[in-house]
Amino acid sequence: MKKTFFALALLSAFASSASAQSNVTIYGIVDTGIAIEHGGSAGSVTKVTSGMASGSRLGFKGTEDLGGGLSAFFLLESGINVDTGSSGQGGLMFGRQAYVGIKGDFGTLTAGRQYTPEYLTLAFVDPFVTGFAGDAANIMPNSGTGSSRMDNTLKYVTPSFEGLTGELAYGFGETAGDNSASRQLGAAIAYTSGPFAIRLGYHNRNNDTATLKNTDDGKTTLLAATYDFGVVKAHLAYGTNKGLNSSPLRNTANPFGSLIAPTASTDSTDLLLGVTVPLGNNKILASYIHKDDKTVKNQDASQLAIAYVYALSKRTDLYASYAKIDNKNSAGYTVGSAIEAGSGDSALQVGIRHSF
Repeated sequence: MKKTFFALALLSAFASSASAQSNVTIYGIVDTGIAIEHGGSAGSVTKVTSGMASGSRLGFKGTEDLGGGLSAFFLLESGINVDTGSSGQGGLMFGRQAYVGIKGDFGTLTAGRQYTPEYLTLAFVDPFVTGFAGDAANIMPNSGTGSSRMDNTLKYVTPSFEGLTGELAYGFGETAGDNSASRQLGAAIAYTSGPFAIRLGYHNRNNDTATLKNTDDGKTTLLAATYDFGVVKAHLAYGTNKGLNSSPLRNTANPFGSLIAPTASTDSTDLLLGVTVPLGNNKILASYIHKDDKTVKNQDASQLAIAYVYALSKRTDLYASYAKIDNKNSAGYTVGSAIEAGSGDSALQVGIRHSF
């Protein structure tokens, strides 16, 4: 932990000295509050926790003009657990994002630890932007290897062609003797025209390892759209998930104490309906999500969620959110938040979020 903060301090100093040659910005989010979780076999729990609406973070980003329409840029983003002061993402120094790239008339090309195109599709359509108690990732897959991110990734994003864009990402498996083992592939295409936006995301995860071969790939496809009517913004998404790890459970510790621990579905579809209701600088968020498990276990699940966000300023808001999941046939879906899996089938969260 001391090494992590020492490195962050050095980066801060470097950012100050580098600003004379390029544009370097230090930014972040500090988010914390109280969560009350019900329904788990271990009993209810009340806790102070971090990153419920948005994962708390400290980031560094910068660009340099290379001339001829080219620019170089980087981003290093560290997750922080505000309730304990520890590093997020399992202690990784820059576990949220870490990449460098080139941008020009051809689009952008980046290399490093990055979000998957399918996860960005989910975040685009989710009224809660994969945060709060209503996080769509409580039930719907956010791809990646146990998270929304891919390591060792090359990503290309096209320029906009009259509102149409595309992206392609390849995550190297880096398995000796087998280049396809553990590799990941993601893609998305998006179109925006005025108040209407639509996006199609895809993720393919190879589940082979150095010793385990010929396993099924996990394939996730998500079609998502929004329409802003002014007085309300509508959200709609439909997804299909097939194969091992196509829709992993967030909490794998048998949270409801079933005699047979629940396992993730290998064949399912997801439906999301949501709204964002602006009230001046404040807003109400709500969604309904249903997972239809098509395996013989028929472990369907539905989630209802609502949140109110009260803006104290452009950078600081207070929030309250609540979500409830109805699990069928011993399904194991839990109500979490932006960075936590949760321990039960319902949760109430109240907190404060400040960005800088």
